[in-house]
Amino acid sequence: MKFNEALILALQSLWANKLRSVLTLLGVIIGVASVILVVTLTNGAKQFVTSKVNTYGAATITISKMPQTFMTFDEYVEYQKRKDISYDDYRAVLDECRSCVSVGAQRTTTGSVVYGTHSATDTNIRGWTWTMPAMSNLNIVAGRSFTESEDTHSTHVAIVGADIVDNILGAGDPLGKELRVDGDPYTVIGVGERQGKMLGMSMDNWVAIPLTTFLETYGSNDSLTIYVDAGGGGAVMEATEDELRTIMRTRRHLRPGTPDAFTIDTSATFQNLLGNVLDNFGAVVAAIAAISLVIGGIVIMNIMLVSVTERTREIGVRKALGARRADILLQFLIESAILALIGGVFGVLLGIGLAKLVTLSIGFPSVVALWSVFVALFVATAVGLFFGIYPAHKASALDPIVALRAEL
Repeated sequence: MKFNEALILALQSLWANKLRSVLTLLGVIIGVASVILVVTLTNGAKQFVTSKVNTYGAATITISKMPQTFMTFDEYVEYQKRKDISYDDYRAVLDECRSCVSVGAQRTTTGSVVYGTHSATDTNIRGWTWTMPAMSNLNIVAGRSFTESEDTHSTHVAIVGADIVDNILGAGDPLGKELRVDGDPYTVIGVGERQGKMLGMSMDNWVAIPLTTFLETYGSNDSLTIYVDAGGGGAVMEATEDELRTIMRTRRHLRPGTPDAFTIDTSATFQNLLGNVLDNFGAVVAAIAAISLVIGGIVIMNIMLVSVTERTREIGVRKALGARRADILLQFLIESAILALIGGVFGVLLGIGLAKLVTLSIGFPSVVALWSVFVALFVATAVGLFFGIYPAHKASALDPIVALRAEL
């Protein structure tokens, strides 16, 4: 029997039992959809992290009081005991680091912004050195950035995000307008490029002011983060990192052999750590999805066994008319494979749809990986073939005389 004939017979059999076929597909659909959903969201998260890391550049080194990630509450308590990174630390790095191409620092808080009758109370207030806009690759779409003189002399000027322009400053040219940040007046000198949303939160609701102005307004009783552009990768970054560690350890009066009382991270550190976390999370969910696929395969095998029992007389007639064992085997294998493949297709569509729904709902990034689609379809089909072998073998081994005697 030709393959296309077996395919037509398999499709006719599945169509004749539509409800049973649909119910059989559920296990495969759930398993494949889980895999596609997790891979799509994981790829989106990785791409987002990479883009944010690249915002500061691959050669950026940060000095902070605490690492960006920690695993236990005890670690958090221990890190909190460290001395704050101060403005004097920033000045020391700026003055003493010979291999640093550029040095900046920032501190943030949340505050209120008022202009006329419009106001916001949950705005991100950033204290930036004059070098930070360039180091963070911020595109100024209107106006200009800070100058070194404005940073040094604690000038009351501000760069604002797109949300401040849209919701607070209103119509007209925003440049030159005076808004109030936590009660203090600031003149708008620049507008940053629109960033969009992430996890349902706007990335454009911010106001940046010179760091010295920030410290005068909000005090210096909190830790800064120092940013350093090493100007290159590999050995250059290692040399700069060593120089920064020497400067900071000297300022902390740390003896040789004692651990650092600060954290030095590179852009790749956080990226690799989060990448490993996402990979491990994806592996766990993929394992759960694999269990769903196995369950779906078992359901397919059970349904195919029922189908063999129901169609015993049909198999006997076909064998009596000259069908070989290989023909019967092929037909039932095709049926199980088609069931699994159709389930895989619907699972892929469902997984992608759910991922995009998450993106639309909360702004979590999602990126469809083409390889995951092909792998999911291949695995689903393979599951169908594997669990269809026994029912197909049982059908092909039926004695035609016994099959013909079977009751209708």
